[in-house]
Amino acid sequence: MHKNHPLLIASVLGVLFSATAFANDPATTETQRNINQQQRIEQGLKSGQLTPREAARLEGEQARIERTEAKAMKDGTVTPEEQRRINAMQNKASRDIYREKHDAQTANPNNPASRRMAADVQRNVNQQQRINAGVKNGSLTHREAAGLEARQARINRMERQAGKDGRINAAEQRRIQKAENQQNRRIYRKKHNASVAAQ
Repeated sequence: MHKNHPLLIASVLGVLFSATAFANDPATTETQRNINQQQRIEQGLKSGQLTPREAARLEGEQARIERTEAKAMKDGTVTPEEQRRINAMQNKASRDIYREKHDAQTANPNNPASRRMAADVQRNVNQQQRINAGVKNGSLTHREAAGLEARQARINRMERQAGKDGRINAAEQRRIQKAENQQNRRIYRKKHNASVAAQ
């Protein structure tokens, strides 16, 4: 048997332990749910099941969830009580998305407002996926993820405000895209700084 065999076993066990820890991390669970909810909203806009006004209301709800997540993560940990509260909010949001997608209201997915809102929601999906990946691989600490979630909440509020009248004009979309571009750079910086999550 190779003399480094015990060291190899220890290394493999360490990797498996870290992967299990991140898989059970409440922060990754909640950011994954954010991704899922945003994807459902985007799909509803693209299929015409959601009007821009309905999507705007749902984005406002997502903003409240992300603010709650940011508050929970800012001290570096998510307690079971905080996780239960976030989970309840996510469950309600899931039901609201279902109701809005299955009510009598429909929209032309090719109208400018629907297309603009869908593009903005797709950016939300991308940003959430990058935050989630950063928490999973340790390149983002919980505190860093908390700050990024707080900024995502602000972007969602901008989308809520822009779409509440059912119309999203080009100037409103430019403001939202500018905020998304700033968030994009912020995520990159946070993932590539010297801070790493404890494993």
